[in-house]
Order: sequence, then structure tokens, then C-alpha cells
Amino acid sequence: LQRLEYRGYDSAGIVITGKAAAGKPGALKMVKAKGRVRELEAKVPKRFAGTTGIAHTRWATHGAPSDENAHPHMDAENKVAVVHNGIIDNASELRAKLTADGVVFLSETDTEVLVHLIARAQAETLEEKVREALRHVEGTYGVAVLHADFNDRIVVARNGSPVVLGIGEKEMFVASDVAALVAHTRQVVTLDDGEMATLKADDFRTYTTEGSTTTATPTTVEWEAESYDMGGHDTYMHKEISEQADAVDRVLRGRIDDRFSTVHLGGLNLDAREARGVRRIKILGCGTSYHAGQIGAQLIEELARIPADAEPASEFRYRNPVVDPDTLYVAVSQSGETYDVLAAVQELKRKGARVLGVVNVVGSAIAREADGGTYVHAGPEVCVVSTKCFTNTVVAFALLALHLGRIRDLSVADGKRIIDGLRRLPEQISEILANEDEIKRLAAEYADAKSMMFIGRVRGYPVAREASLKLKEVSYIHAEAYPASELKHGPLALIEPAMPTVAIVPDDDLLEKNRAAMEEIKARSGRILAVAHQVQEKADHTIVVPKNENELDPILMGIPLQLFAYHTALAMGRDIDKPRNLAKSVTVE
Repeated sequence: LQRLEYRGYDSAGIVITGKAAAGKPGALKMVKAKGRVRELEAKVPKRFAGTTGIAHTRWATHGAPSDENAHPHMDAENKVAVVHNGIIDNASELRAKLTADGVVFLSETDTEVLVHLIARAQAETLEEKVREALRHVEGTYGVAVLHADFNDRIVVARNGSPVVLGIGEKEMFVASDVAALVAHTRQVVTLDDGEMATLKADDFRTYTTEGSTTTATPTTVEWEAESYDMGGHDTYMHKEISEQADAVDRVLRGRIDDRFSTVHLGGLNLDAREARGVRRIKILGCGTSYHAGQIGAQLIEELARIPADAEPASEFRYRNPVVDPDTLYVAVSQSGETYDVLAAVQELKRKGARVLGVVNVVGSAIAREADGGTYVHAGPEVCVVSTKCFTNTVVAFALLALHLGRIRDLSVADGKRIIDGLRRLPEQISEILANEDEIKRLAAEYADAKSMMFIGRVRGYPVAREASLKLKEVSYIHAEAYPASELKHGPLALIEPAMPTVAIVPDDDLLEKNRAAMEEIKARSGRILAVAHQVQEKADHTIVVPKNENELDPILMGIPLQLFAYHTALAMGRDIDKPRNLAKSVTVE
């Protein structure tokens, strides 16, 4: 549970099968607690033994965090126990029907509906009981079910929320993420939507919700248990920021082709003729992945000269978009399980579109659904707030842009220039991280701000958006990102000494335009922190970042602002790895 706590941490609980008396079914024993896993650990009795169990860390959707709303949920006879990720869309309707039939609910959760449906199912086997209950359910779920009358097994099912089986020797595991499994086994099976599984101590089988058997071949997880340790850092966020030089080196390794000044991306499944036929590229992501996609779209337009734009997947899938056969769609997700992105991919596939995935987790749902794609190889990212995966995703987009550009009209000289720039990135990232003490000092100066403005132009604007999001997520300071050119069209009304501005000022052809925007802010007594390639006279403080190629500068300019957000939050005493109200993998709408 501690390995999975980044997925949800407002309450936790555990149910295990107790020993059965001779000739009688076993009983279920449960302990639940509001708060972190450590609160649960303190409540578990010393003698709490069993052979089969399910447990959960919750991120609230229906009902506030409480002992009653914590998972697992059980029926009135304490025979059926369920843990559930996802949202049951028709829970209110089902609850009303069950209440009319005399069922008394003990929680406000949607999950408890499923418990009672399973308990009331007339089927003879647990698998059939779960299947019968799921026929009534609309929405997303990754569920694990325990039953006192079938205490040798766990039955699990997936629809839109990840379920991974861990294959051991005389022991079996199931989790929502391989993070919980790698300390026990690296052999895993990932369920597809509409798939179920039965786990016993010595075997497992997979099948569809309709009952037909499916073939499950275990794969080996590339990450080891040590990858999830904090490695001497005080927080996972700090560890993951500090790993970025190595992470970027990893995403570049083995992909650069010096002979033709291009890169190899073997997983794209897109040959040169197909690439030349692409007329537009649409990038879909949510949150940080959306911001990485915005930078990616600029890189593709600059290097490959293909019209490209990014859009939140959560908006795209609901606006009845025109799906063009000449458009290449790129789905971006750290986990590869983000529900809004996955749903957009499935809708695009239904309409015959070609979809690539840019994801971090091998074998994840988006990786399996997409026609091809590329892994970003950032390694496990445990902190809820994404840092190294954002950086690696942008680098992956630079590789994609270079690949497409060299197939089209990008010259050998420009290809070599970009490759040289990419190779400089790890060392330059290390140079930025070596300046942490100075960034920490600046963060302390701005930690009293109630609100902050982040501005940038063209390449700098997505950097401003991501930096603004980082500060909001981890420090809870209100922050707003705006194109610097738009300041005079309204936001200047907010500028005053109490509203500091962070300005992204790359040394490119818009340098003077950005300096003019800072002039406007200073004329209205605003404080300015600049992130630039040289000290800015109009700024109160400047974080100087190493210069790379113009197209690649956004990759470096975001990194000091990750540290800025981190140290601002640290100065304010925030829970950095587990910000309030947020979860790492958003597998619900």
C-alpha cells in the first residue's frame, strides 16, 4: 500500500480471509482508517493473519475522506469485500433501486453499490456473481473482489482503470500499478478493458466479462524495486528533479543516427512514405502532458514544417471533432492510463484515425491501443507532481520532430545542429541543478506571494504554463500563465507590488519583445523574476540558464522553475509528494 500511496492517500483499508472452522466458510476481517497508510498500520492488530487479502488507498470521488468511506467495502453479512478504482456513473440510480429493496448503505461511495450487487447475485461461482453485477454497472472500474465462501481466490475486472497481475511462485498478486509488485515479482500480466481474472495462490486465468477465455502471456518489468526508493532524498519530487540529466540521457541513448543526422524511433510503425503523407498533427494530453504537447507541437512545426497543435484530451473527446485521415494524432500520458486520453484514443481508433502514443509506462493501456509510438524512458515517477517525465516527454517530441523533419525538408546541417543540442542537454541540466541553493534563496523571497503571474512568448509560453501549474500543484499559491504579448489586453490590471511576475526570456528573436513586456510590468511597480540566458536589467532577480539551440531552449528553461516550485512549497511546509486533492494517475473523468 505504501508503494501505491501516490495514487490515493486520503484513507486506506485492508480485508483478509480468516481461518475457517471445520465445515464452515471462512470469515473476512477488516481494518480501515481515514488518512495515510501509516494511520492504517497503527490500527492493524498484531495478530492479523490470513492467506488471501485485498487492500486499497483511496482518492475521494464520492463522499469525503472518512473511516466509513474508506475501501474495502463489505456487505451486511461481511461475506463480500470489494476495492475499486474508477467511477460508477449510474451509482445513484443503482443505489435508489437497492435501497428500495431494503439494502442499508454504510458509506457515501459509489463502490458500495457494487458490493451489494455481488452479494445479491444468484450465480453459483464468484466469477459469475461478479460478472452478473458488472452487467448493471456503467462507468470505469478496476476492481478486486474477495468472498468468504470462495476464500481461496481473488476475482478482478478492468474497464478503463488499470489492473496488473503479478505472477509469483505459489503466490499471486494484483495491483493498479507495477510499483506494488516489483518487490515480489517482475513477471506481470496487464488486463485489457472488458477482461477479468481469477487468482489463486498457485495459478491464475484470464477471461472476458462475457466468459470466454483469453490468452495471457506474462512480460518482464524493466524497473526494479530500488527504482521506487527515495535514494537519500527527503522527497520523491526532489529525487526526480535531480534525476533529469540521467533520464534525458536515457531517452536519447541508442536513438541518434549521426550518419544521416536523424534519429531512430523504431516503435512508430510509420514508414517514410506514410510520414510524408501526414498533413497535420494533433497532440492530446492532460495537465503536464498537455503542456509538453504544446512544446512538442512547436518543435514539429519548426523542424518538420507540419502544421501541429495540442489540445486537452478531456475537451477534444467531447466536442465531436472532425477526424481527418491525413492527420496524425499523438496521445501523451506519463502513466499510459490517463482516462481522458485513453478514451480519446479509443474514439479516434473507432473513427479510423492513426494514433501514436508518447508514454512512460511500458505495456500501459495507451501503449497497447495506439498504432505505434515512443517510450520516454523517464523511469518510475512517484511524486504526484510530474517533473522528469515532463522533461523527457519534451525531449521525445524533439526526437519525433527531428525524425519527421529529416524525412521531409530539414537539412543535414540543421539535423546535426539539433543532435548536437540534444547531446548537450544532460550536462546543461546538471549545471542548472548545481544552482539549487540560489533558486532556494529566491523561492524564500517569493513564498509570501498570494498570487503570481507567469509570462512567455511563443516558445516561452508553454514553459510559463507548466511552471504556473507546478507552483499551484505543490505550493497552493494561485498562479496564472499568460502570453506576454497579451498582458496589455487585460492582465496588466492585476499587476502591483504584491503580484510578482515570472518572465520566461529566451535569447532568441523575441528577446526585445519580452524586455518590452517587463518594462510594462516595472512601470506598474510589479516585481519580476526572470528566467533567461543573461541577466535582465529590468528584472528584480534573474535565474540564468545555459543556452542551447533556440528550438531546444524550452526544455532547459522549465527545470529551474521546478526547483522554484519545490522550494516555495518546502518553505511553506506543504506535503510535497502528496498535494491536497490530487492523485498521480487520473483514471477517472
